[in-house]
Amino acid sequence: MRKVLSQPYFARPTVQVARSLIGKYLVRSLDGHEIVGRIIEVEAYVGGEDKACHASKGRTPRTEVMFGPSGIAYVYLIYGMYHCLNVVTEREEFPAAVLIRAIEVEGELIDGPGRLCRALQIDRSLNRLDLTIQQSLWFEERGGRIPVHQVKVFPRIGVDYAGEWAKKPWRFRLDLPPSINKRSRRSEPS
Repeated sequence: MRKVLSQPYFARPTVQVARSLIGKYLVRSLDGHEIVGRIIEVEAYVGGEDKACHASKGRTPRTEVMFGPSGIAYVYLIYGMYHCLNVVTEREEFPAAVLIRAIEVEGELIDGPGRLCRALQIDRSLNRLDLTIQQSLWFEERGGRIPVHQVKVFPRIGVDYAGEWAKKPWRFRLDLPPSINKRSRRSEPS
């Protein structure tokens, strides 16, 4: 069963959306074929009060997309060279999103948002793309449930500047068998 995740799916509370994305699939259509990755790790960023969220500094040309409808791609560049993919969540005018940190493609772990975007050829040209219409990039439900005990909860990574907000348990990761972890790509910073 393949079902594209719809706009109402992403219009829910961000932490709930983040947790529920574990085990779903990210699909990238490129040159007539699809690259499909099972979502392994995500992080939630929740509103202007969240000091780790880009929108905490207000509405800017970069963050404008986060204030729009849910289910839209927010793609930005870090360190001047690595793209990161987020999906906007919640209601319009409340800036929130989920960062996609890791996927598994055919038994290979692609770990880190920059590596993920490089592997799927995701860049700023996909910023503001509607991820609910099955065009270029989208999310799918493919049946099956992930048991609660297989999803580990952690603080977010790389946001120490956010003080107490950095400690929020808003990073979710599927507990994988060691055979998959050993095959991960480790050539870029996470």
